[in-house]
Amino acid sequence: MFGISGYGIYLLTSLLLNVTPGTDTMYIISRSTSQGRKAGYYSVLGISTGAFIHTLLSAFGLSIILAKSIVLFTAIKLIGAAYLIYLGIRMLRQKSPLNFESSALQNMELKKIYMQGVLTNVTNPKVALFFISFLPQFIRPDNPYGPVPFILLGISFIMTGTIWCFIIAYFASFATKKLRENAKIADLLNKLTGIVFIGLGIKLFQTKASRS
Repeated sequence: MFGISGYGIYLLTSLLLNVTPGTDTMYIISRSTSQGRKAGYYSVLGISTGAFIHTLLSAFGLSIILAKSIVLFTAIKLIGAAYLIYLGIRMLRQKSPLNFESSALQNMELKKIYMQGVLTNVTNPKVALFFISFLPQFIRPDNPYGPVPFILLGISFIMTGTIWCFIIAYFASFATKKLRENAKIADLLNKLTGIVFIGLGIKLFQTKASRS
């Protein structure tokens, strides 16, 4: 089918990979627990958009350049790590708790959360390396469809991941709703989220480029 081999196995593997906790999962859980369901949902959409961008980069070969260039890999890694740490510091310094589920929720704030999710995913070179190492395993060597199978596999992976992450965001926000209604606990959740973001940034900073 469109140059794809073993699509059923691919879907099963994608599902297993998506339910395995990783950086994106921690990011979404942190947003959902500290800022509510809508913030979690918009984080999911941002992460998924970033994954789609990585799919397109992989499909048209740009991610291979990233994998081969130590300088480019390091530059993107530093940008992504610095951005996550910046978000973490902002949340640590936040004076008042953020209640994103109130009626005063602003569309501009949601757009900001969405874009932060996109940037967090796009500037994570580990995601690019994952796509260029995982997707080709399910594409026939004699593939006559060019980038089409890459895009189809990427979209399939993103769809299963998006559904799973929506579930995570919902239950994470639901489980902590009462806690966020307490100003002191809400402030603590906000600061814990900041610490998580800083930790994710440090972890990304330690990522090493693959060598061939």
